[in-house]
Formats: sequence, C-alpha cells, structure tokens
Amino acid sequence: MNFQVTVLKILVSYPDGFAVMEDLKRDMAILATSGREWADRTKRLAARVPELDIFSHGLVERVSGGWQVTSKGRAVLEFMEAPPAAPELAQAPLIPETTAAVAATQFPALRQPVDRAKRRRERRERRRDARERARANAS
Repeated sequence: MNFQVTVLKILVSYPDGFAVMEDLKRDMAILATSGREWADRTKRLAARVPELDIFSHGLVERVSGGWQVTSKGRAVLEFMEAPPAAPELAQAPLIPETTAAVAATQFPALRQPVDRAKRRRERRERRRDARERARANAS
C-alpha cells in the first residue's frame, strides 16, 4: 500500500505526471531510505483509501518506458492529503470503485489500530527471539 502512495506522490511531482522507470526506481530508493517520517506519512495517507490499487482503479497508466498518473490519480491523492474534516471532499465521489472504501474511512473501524499494534508487537517479539537464537548459536 505504501508503495502505491509513494508512486502517486512521485508521479505527481514530475512534469505531466510521467516518469520513466529509472527515475521512479531512483526516487523510490531515496524515499525508502529517508527515514521513518516518510513511511509514517504514506501509512497515514494509505489509511484514507484502504482498498487502493493504482492500476486496477485507473490511477496510473503504464506508458512506454514509464508510468503516468491520471486525473483520477490526482483526485485520489488530493483526497488522501486533504484534512479529514473537509466536508466538501467527503461528499464528492472520487472514483466509483473506491467510493465504498472512502465512505468506510469516514467511520473507521475501532479495532484497526489495536490489530495493527498487535501485529507490530508480534513482529518485535519474533525479531527479538530470532536475535536471541542467533546469539546463542554464535557462542
């Protein structure tokens, strides 16, 4: 999901919304190594449209040698970046495929942060166990 938000953000920054694959890869590598702030930002943006799929929803087109963002892609990105309290954006449907997903984000499920925190905790525990096993095997 974060990958798709990052692709939208990169393409919007290019003239005409088009970038060749080499430029996309370079920019993705820069953003991926830029720190926790970018990852957190893309997660927040992606949470606004949980069923985001940039290709099947027609937000990005594959053009010879690269990718180009469509007007739908720009509209969805604007929606994701808009403050949640903006009523005029909440009422305007962006694309038919994601209107249900957008409506679902207006009333988020209460268990989502708990589930996310649980998965994060489990990942930390697995990593800690793996480190302890590696230390035990090394000695």
